[in-house]
Amino acid sequence: MPPRHQADVPGLVERARAGEARAVARLISLVEDESPLLREVTAALAPHTGRAQVLGLTGAPGVGKSTTTNALVRELRSAGKRVGVLAVDPSSPFSGGALLGDRIRMQDHAGDKDVYIRSMASRGHLGGLAWSTPQAVRVLDAAGCDVVVVETVGVGQSEVEVAGLADTTLVLLAPGMGDGIQAAKAGILEVGDVYVVNKADRDGADQVRRDLRSMVALADRPDDGWAPPIVKTVAQAGEGLAELVAEVERHHAWLQQTGELGARRTRRARAEVEAIALAALRRSWGDLGGSDGQAGLDELAAAVAAGETDPWAAADRLLEQVGART
Repeated sequence: MPPRHQADVPGLVERARAGEARAVARLISLVEDESPLLREVTAALAPHTGRAQVLGLTGAPGVGKSTTTNALVRELRSAGKRVGVLAVDPSSPFSGGALLGDRIRMQDHAGDKDVYIRSMASRGHLGGLAWSTPQAVRVLDAAGCDVVVVETVGVGQSEVEVAGLADTTLVLLAPGMGDGIQAAKAGILEVGDVYVVNKADRDGADQVRRDLRSMVALADRPDDGWAPPIVKTVAQAGEGLAELVAEVERHHAWLQQTGELGARRTRRARAEVEAIALAALRRSWGDLGGSDGQAGLDELAAAVAAGETDPWAAADRLLEQVGART
């Protein structure tokens, strides 16, 4: 394989679309590494995207996300669907590395050519995802996956970003993982399309379901909006997975019938475009300052701190300078 900055992008895309796992891996690596070829990669992928159903799977650590993902993939494969899995693991704040252990729990599918599993390090990005997750989803979509499952880090109360990425968001809870108030604090009533009470063979599962049902009923939703179902599962034993997949399909049908699917994907694309533009703007800020008389962000910040100007005036000057240079 040539160095990553010398990849044959059109060839990689064609091989990925033909189902070659190594080409898919290479494209995702280019995305993760912010390769100089990233713009070329996304342009080549764009005509082949928009077909995959994207499922987000989130919940606190210990509720059985990886086990549920494994069982969900098995159920989807029994229906003949090609599945991609992006499992995001937390990065160490000391070494920067990550365990990337989800593959260990998904060895059932290691030999299945129609299942692609990729572990990704969050690299310090908050919200339960890695910054490159949306681009990695695009790679798997273009590679012909019917369903892409995104399993988040499991970081607790900040883990709601997946709702902006997925067509359908599954929120997992389990007995003994906190009461209904804790669930509300975590923001899951706002992000969940389907709620899953996993480990339902344990004591307290019915109470968790009752708490959820009460709190979902109190949520402010339109009369014609989606009413999130609550499904009980025992993922390790494969119990309840058929019902879970049926509810996911019912939600997907509702999204299509109401036009919400297109609206969600447009919001997703809008957020991605905005993020790219803001990143470019921040780079422009870093390039300002020097002998041409332009004040950089640090200089303007120092002026604000010293009371020499106000934040609004400093921001106006920064934007004017960036506009003049572009």
